[in-house]
Amino acid sequence: MEYLDEFLLIVIAHFFAVASPGPDFAVVLKQSVQQGRRNALWTSAGVGAAILLHVAYCVLGVALILTQSPSLFMALKYVAGAYLAYLGVQALRAAKPPTSNQDNIETKTVAEEPVWLAFRRGFFTNALNPKATLFFMSLFTLVISPTTPTSVQVGYGVYMALATWAWFSMLSLVLCKPSVRGFFQKSGYWFDRGIGVILIALAIRVVI
Repeated sequence: MEYLDEFLLIVIAHFFAVASPGPDFAVVLKQSVQQGRRNALWTSAGVGAAILLHVAYCVLGVALILTQSPSLFMALKYVAGAYLAYLGVQALRAAKPPTSNQDNIETKTVAEEPVWLAFRRGFFTNALNPKATLFFMSLFTLVISPTTPTSVQVGYGVYMALATWAWFSMLSLVLCKPSVRGFFQKSGYWFDRGIGVILIALAIRVVI
């Protein structure tokens, strides 16, 4: 496969990004605890669908920059590299959560909301997350080559949308079990370290 190396880089970067506890994880956790499995699965579908929105404006935006100003494209690459390095350092410096955090999880149940509302909640949580926007802009300027055909880039996007949906659906099934909620929250500390290493490595790739 001609673009296998590029695809594998995307798989690795996307995995660490999607596995990092953030707004998406928080809303899926909340829906799992308060609304139950069915609602959480629809929330996860909304998060995955929002990935396609990020991919759409990245593909169109990068293509526009390439056709209008190659020098601006190069500048954007270095700005994105600096941002990735900043995120990597911030992730490495993240404080370990106190063991009492598990006690703060809301455990009460409420009336189940409509599935369309759950989908919308997941979609807008991801679509309006500025870190997700910058991550995908960085991915499409640093990892994906300008010569990669648009159809291949769209394929990458479809993969990331499906992978995101699958990841959060799996988490939904697990997080509905109260006994494992504390474990995933504590794991977030180590996920931050792994993400920090990956992001810094991607930033160095720009310099090299």
